[in-house]
Amino acid sequence: MAVIHILDSQTIDQIAAGEVVERPSSVVKELVENSMDAGADAITVEIKDGGIELIRVTDNGCGIMKEDLPNAFLRHATSKIHTAEDLCNVRSMGFRGEALGSIAAVAKVELISKHTDALMGNRYVIEGGIEKESDEVGAPDGTTIVVRNLFYNTPARRKFLKTTATEGGYVADLMEHLAMSRPDISYTFIQNRQVRFSTSGNGDLKEVIYRIYGKDTAREIIPIISEQDGMTIEGYLGTPVNNRSNRNFENYFINRRYIKSNLIAKGIEEGYKAYMMQHRFPFCVLHITMDTQEVDVNVHPSKMDVRFHDQQQFMDFIIKAVAETLSAQEMIVDCDLVPEKEEKKISNEAPEPFEHNRRESEEAHKKTDFIKEHQTDNNDQEWQTDFRLQPEQNTMLQKILEPKPVGKVTRPVKKNNPILKERDHIFVERPVQMELFDKQRVLSESSRKRYKILGQIFDTYWLFELDDNLYFVDQHAAHEKVNYERLMKQLQENTVYQQQLNPPIVITVTGAERQMLLDALEYFEELGFEVEEFGGNEYAIRAIPMELYLNDPKDMFLDTLNELMETGLTGTPEIIRQRIATMACKASVKGNMKISLTELDALLDELLTLENPYHCPHGRPTIFSMSKYDIEKKFKRIV
Repeated sequence: MAVIHILDSQTIDQIAAGEVVERPSSVVKELVENSMDAGADAITVEIKDGGIELIRVTDNGCGIMKEDLPNAFLRHATSKIHTAEDLCNVRSMGFRGEALGSIAAVAKVELISKHTDALMGNRYVIEGGIEKESDEVGAPDGTTIVVRNLFYNTPARRKFLKTTATEGGYVADLMEHLAMSRPDISYTFIQNRQVRFSTSGNGDLKEVIYRIYGKDTAREIIPIISEQDGMTIEGYLGTPVNNRSNRNFENYFINRRYIKSNLIAKGIEEGYKAYMMQHRFPFCVLHITMDTQEVDVNVHPSKMDVRFHDQQQFMDFIIKAVAETLSAQEMIVDCDLVPEKEEKKISNEAPEPFEHNRRESEEAHKKTDFIKEHQTDNNDQEWQTDFRLQPEQNTMLQKILEPKPVGKVTRPVKKNNPILKERDHIFVERPVQMELFDKQRVLSESSRKRYKILGQIFDTYWLFELDDNLYFVDQHAAHEKVNYERLMKQLQENTVYQQQLNPPIVITVTGAERQMLLDALEYFEELGFEVEEFGGNEYAIRAIPMELYLNDPKDMFLDTLNELMETGLTGTPEIIRQRIATMACKASVKGNMKISLTELDALLDELLTLENPYHCPHGRPTIFSMSKYDIEKKFKRIV
């Protein structure tokens, strides 16, 4: 049996640091929360290389006295609580006394602080938990902490960090939530010497939402304030128009602390149930204030998880507050009629960030179908965006299935495209059922005299009869497969077809979305997107793949970006194909949408030319059959 021995203090500190310091964003969170507890009303955070090489946090708080500096880096040293009973009344952000000690155990830390009552400031340097320097310096009131070379002495931890860009995205996302948690504090976030965002600290939460999420989001929010049994909810709810494909835009704070809670998320979504489509999630920024004895924040060192004393009562309060606030609002969506098109040449000037005309165009993109129209002016071919549905444009599938490029819409993709190597069909194996398709196409000339289309049911599925079989076709899955295969074929041939957008679609992204967009920009370009920086957190989409042009470009792009954030981007061909399939799904004809018989014929014609027409790219069946024999057995005609 091995001898039991006591670990040295340095090893203990490094092990304990793993619970508190998971990545650079964990360091930023702990340091900023200390600044908030110090009474600062201005906090600046600067990172370099994702925070792995450098994190600098500066505040104008009360500072630290000289004699307290060494103690501040000891484990479980804190000024926030004194006894275990104080845990029931925690109002500060920090209280465990682990942060500085844990950070100092795995990084090189320099602290400069001047207490408001002191004449001089003090500088303290500690590396790997060992004090290196301590002296007096001139400094303003407040504290500056510099953290360098995170995990320099624990390489096993450092190698599990993600890329500097990804880690920087985590920090940016954290800073946005910290800014929303305290709109009365002025925050400045600097990344690689560029100011990513800055807030005024005037206490206006709506202004913070505007600065982080942009004017489109800020325009579609409604205030909420509700109180019950000592609990208060206030903040903003997004209108049903302001929705996303995941829960990343549900922001809520308990006593000004940013947390994650399935209970709160469920309550919010239940309150939105009558106003939100399935698989869509609302935007909200909610500040919940409640008695500290009714909530336990001492669940995990990260303090992101909490427990509630009476969960059901708390959730019922959230549901009621959200539902009542929404029901009190007029939910009729405004629809601006587009005036008759004037015969004039489209301006090539770039729109200003807050130009009125651009706002109207974006509204039109959200509220109507995207229809292409070719216009020739002075022998110059351009794309004109017309948002009015004409009678002849109702055959939507027909146009998608037979796109006719007009103007300059083709461009080559990279010859060494990694996603084209060893191309095969993924997700599903080739099924063995429906041998009829292997022998003869259902919609071939010889079969047309024998099949009989019975019609469409539930505005989603088509039924047709052939020989002694009844066939069911899912129009959405079938269209998705066709789009996927056509897009893959264009990539294989090193040519994609683009639809130019004039004016461009301008989107506002968060810090985490921005980083994912930059990481995946090459793949978006290979697919036919043209995306450019538009200033601040805004990007302009100037072109989209022609195969996807009938979908709402803005929602399609943001949904794809959000799915990438959920699943990550590895750069392998299989993952990229999955992203292509996702975009094809977003642009395909959905369920509950009527299509004509002509459109169905065109869809089946192209579907059945594919190597595997039986499943969409996600593995769902596009078609299945039921034999006359099976039907007669159901009716007991055959025993």
